[in-house]
Amino acid sequence: MENTSNEILNYINGTWKQPGSGNDLPVMNPASMEQIATVHMSGKSDVKEAVEIADQAFYDWRRTPVTNRIQYLFHFKNLLEDHIDDLAKIITNECGKTFKESVGEIRRGIENVENACGMPTLMQGYNNEDIATGIDEHMIRQPLGVVAAITPFNFPAMIPLWFLPYAIACGNCFILKPSEKVPMSAKYIFELLDRLNLPEGVVQLVNGDKEAVDELLENSAVKAISFVGSSAVARHIYSKGTAHGKRVQAQGGAKNMVVVLPDAEINMTTRIVGDSAFGCAGQRCLANSLAVTVGKARKPFTEAIAEKAANLKVGYGLEEETEMGPVISPDSRERIERFVETGKNEGGRVLVDGRGKTVEKFKNGNWSYPTIIDNVSPGSSLAKTEVFGPLFGLMHVDTIDDAIALINTQSYGNMACLFTSSGASARQFRYEATAGNIGINIGVAAPMAYYPFSGWKESFFGDLHAQGSHAVEFYTQTKVVVERWIRDWDRVF
Repeated sequence: MENTSNEILNYINGTWKQPGSGNDLPVMNPASMEQIATVHMSGKSDVKEAVEIADQAFYDWRRTPVTNRIQYLFHFKNLLEDHIDDLAKIITNECGKTFKESVGEIRRGIENVENACGMPTLMQGYNNEDIATGIDEHMIRQPLGVVAAITPFNFPAMIPLWFLPYAIACGNCFILKPSEKVPMSAKYIFELLDRLNLPEGVVQLVNGDKEAVDELLENSAVKAISFVGSSAVARHIYSKGTAHGKRVQAQGGAKNMVVVLPDAEINMTTRIVGDSAFGCAGQRCLANSLAVTVGKARKPFTEAIAEKAANLKVGYGLEEETEMGPVISPDSRERIERFVETGKNEGGRVLVDGRGKTVEKFKNGNWSYPTIIDNVSPGSSLAKTEVFGPLFGLMHVDTIDDAIALINTQSYGNMACLFTSSGASARQFRYEATAGNIGINIGVAAPMAYYPFSGWKESFFGDLHAQGSHAVEFYTQTKVVVERWIRDWDRVF
């Protein structure tokens, strides 16, 4: 049953259902600050109902052959392809990014659906005959049960698809709690899922805030939690989830550094770094937020990146010429502006100032234009704090060793990138830099779906990451079977 209104409901047991809490929140278009929908928030009882239904559905779903389970994903992939433009418009209107960025996000999500279609091979175990006379040993993978994902505002389609396809292909029942700031994308995805005629309770959607999250973390029937958000919340999710006996993968924040060597090709480097720093208005965990120039790279890169930032076309994401959209909320804009002032007070020099600007036709939008601060001190709060916006800092050192040392003293470890023409420098960087995703002449080192989305240090809490083989391991538990079948017992004993 399709839910075509702008009322954002829960999807429970195969139907759209209004939560019983009575609490509602407006959903705003960040480019205009006009209300575009209303999301009905779930209380603990609403989440508990979803968990109970998922737990009941698990008995039959885990017994469904994996070759049958993936047929739903083949169909789902085709539906996402057919409706990519409609979903991209929804993402742009509730999240603010450009239409091209929204399409790109969905494409990365579709890659995960495609990868999960290989689950008959991905979740295979292994075996040995005759580990002792007449005794064989097997390792098999079995699903966990009910699993849940708590996802952020900045990638409302892609990040749920880091988890959902793998979870259900492995035989689990899945519950999504999306960000209450951007619930329309999740609603649309579940409208597509509704067309698959999945067994009731296999996939469910609950909208809510901390109350809903706490029920997922505390409910004993939920066996695993996936989370993406800030490091402070990721640490809380990990601590509370594991305290309640759950598996948890909690992706946190970042302060990603890019190192520019003197032998880097400046035009290419500037274009790629600029796209990384200001794409999605800097609201992604793989955005370059600090550049470290080495030696003679300082002057040409500083001038080039400042020029790019100053000339970036900011506006409504559905207008074709727009290169960067708004940030998600007035609070985000104000926080970014405070950090610009903090950067100045800490000794930085504002090269490009994005504060106090608007877009002519959308003056009420959450506009934060690209900003660049030079001479950021390594010990400053601007060097250590995730701003999550189009604020880019510049630092300068003499050698690549100095640059790597800066990266390795960071509390975060999500991504680090290097721009160079030297293979020796590239090898040193990938070998020594303490970050989970490394880019060489790449500005956004986002792994393909068949690789795990690695994160180190304060950027990740857990053992197994999203995507790829890690997703299969996270959503299954191993069982070892040791068995003896002998025709002539007397011959053995």
